[in-house]
Amino acid sequence: MDTKRKYITKKRFWAGTLLAQFLLFFIASKIGPALEFFAQFFDFQKRIHQKIFAAVPYSIGDAVYILLGIVLIILLIRIVNKNTRNSYLLKLLVLLNILYFTYQIFWGILYFQEPIIEKLPVGEITLEESKALTIKYLALSRQARLSVEEDDKGVFKLSDITRIKTEILGRQERLPVFLESTKPSHINSFKPSLFRGVMSYSGILGYYNPFTAEAQYNPELPATYLPFTLAHESAHQMGYAREHEANFIAFLLGKESTNPELRYSTYYFVLKSLLNSLAEKNPHFVRQTISNYSLGMKRDRAAEKKFVQDHKGILEDFFGFTNDLFLKSNRQDGSITYSYFVDLMVRFERNPGVNQ
Repeated sequence: MDTKRKYITKKRFWAGTLLAQFLLFFIASKIGPALEFFAQFFDFQKRIHQKIFAAVPYSIGDAVYILLGIVLIILLIRIVNKNTRNSYLLKLLVLLNILYFTYQIFWGILYFQEPIIEKLPVGEITLEESKALTIKYLALSRQARLSVEEDDKGVFKLSDITRIKTEILGRQERLPVFLESTKPSHINSFKPSLFRGVMSYSGILGYYNPFTAEAQYNPELPATYLPFTLAHESAHQMGYAREHEANFIAFLLGKESTNPELRYSTYYFVLKSLLNSLAEKNPHFVRQTISNYSLGMKRDRAAEKKFVQDHKGILEDFFGFTNDLFLKSNRQDGSITYSYFVDLMVRFERNPGVNQ
């Protein structure tokens, strides 16, 4: 009886500690100096982790996730067993406290930083303005497509992914001055994910591991996706937690890149985002724009559609749903929303003064 009472007391303590963490981090998210402290701490711990793990060719973070998954399965099995339920439920609560605390101080609190859009001039974005930019990025995409290599099917292929990674790290030094508080990451910590097969069927292009500061990507992606995905994940490594803000940073990294593959992937992403934002407002314009793709771009688009079609399934629906919930729980739009990125990009494009 004493042992049972002891477990109940300990479980209440750790459950209460977890609830206290929720409250404390919520309060911290409302306090400017606290957010600044966590931003500085993020930069400090990120650099240490990258120095430790960057030299390892495979993803340490993915190995940690696999180990963690095994531990959670064992805990759940033990919890089902009445004879071991109390002790392993206590272990689970302790583990959840450790994981939640580590996640928040390493990454989660960054979702509450001042939005980038508040650093850009305000102003309503008109339909005509979006259409004009779509035409601009169609022309830029057509031009950039001429500078990249093709495979034997005439589809865009990457010649050297290492050069793209190096270019992205170098471009971090050239971000506009209104983003100067962000510290670049000079360490190449891009890693192909150990879960690439699952990623191909899940719709996930890449992800940042907050516990090891590695940027994972799916090497099986079509070449049109990969350079921009790498730039996007590098934005997370710089401390931009929100997905659409990471897209915006990737846009800034790639739009004037000297690497033609990164430049084309960036222009093409912007073009697709603009078209997606206009799909309901002006479907005729969208169809007309796609019909004006160059032959190479049309082959790239067909390759993308084939990749998506070949990897459709229940995993894509599941991960799409869970990712949507995760984004909304962290004060972001859902995963199928393009408006915030387009707003950021358009406001930046219309105000040359913020570029200086």
